[in-house]
Amino acid sequence: MTPEISDGYLRRLGFARPPRPTAEALFALQRAHLERIPYENVDIQLGRPPGIDPELSARRFAAGRGGYCFHLNGAFALLLETLGYEVTRHLGGVLGAGDRERRDVSGDHLALKVRVEGEEFFVDAGLGDGPYEPLPLRAGTYRQGGFTYELAPLEDGGDGDGGGGGGWRYVNDGGPCPVVNFRSAPAVTADFQAEHLRLSTSPDSGFVRTLALLRRDAKGIDVLRGRVLSRIEPGEETSERVLDTPEELWAVMGGLFGRELDDLTPVDRAALWAAACRSHEAWLADRAGSAVG
Repeated sequence: MTPEISDGYLRRLGFARPPRPTAEALFALQRAHLERIPYENVDIQLGRPPGIDPELSARRFAAGRGGYCFHLNGAFALLLETLGYEVTRHLGGVLGAGDRERRDVSGDHLALKVRVEGEEFFVDAGLGDGPYEPLPLRAGTYRQGGFTYELAPLEDGGDGDGGGGGGWRYVNDGGPCPVVNFRSAPAVTADFQAEHLRLSTSPDSGFVRTLALLRRDAKGIDVLRGRVLSRIEPGEETSERVLDTPEELWAVMGGLFGRELDDLTPVDRAALWAAACRSHEAWLADRAGSAVG
């Protein structure tokens, strides 16, 4: 990563270039990343999904955009390497709460391991609802604020997923992405290209169907899906608010989520609002069907 790109990226994070790689700086960088660079799929919704080249993602972040895991963790890994950290990328997969016993890894997530000061950490800025700070990459239960996270070895059960060599299972029962399996073997950006194409273009993909933005802070998670804005905080009832006008949507995207909107033309904005309304109608229909059932 060139100094120009990394300096722009660090400015977006509100972070001065650390003089050397330390665990303290790593923790601060992850906190800043989660607060300032949103998990978002705006360009996918507009039919122009950005590629996952890490330098491209870093340039986009410097310009005020966000992305999803392949963009967020891909660029973050490159930034950390530029700052002198030892980073390993891993093939991962997000599962539902009821799938905790599954050992397979779908490849729809990019997980990171960072080694610094003699310790390895699970680092993730790409889940939207992930841990606020890195977790020690060893089996255990960890609390951050009101959230509880678990890490456990992912044994290779010989169930045909082709991974081999085991890996790790991360569990967060308090968020929208409750389980992530990832393999121990290192991966490279090209390993995620085919899945990125599917996730960003297939009509069956949630990224294509529903506008989504997420951000994390020390106390909780902000989630926008379609026109429904939610706030998740442990020990509190999840709040929901429906955005009734396009102006409310732009204010939330640009304010709460910090996503610059200067790249959106009037045509783009009309298309985004229409897409948000379609997904909102689908959400209402699903909720009504659940109530009847």
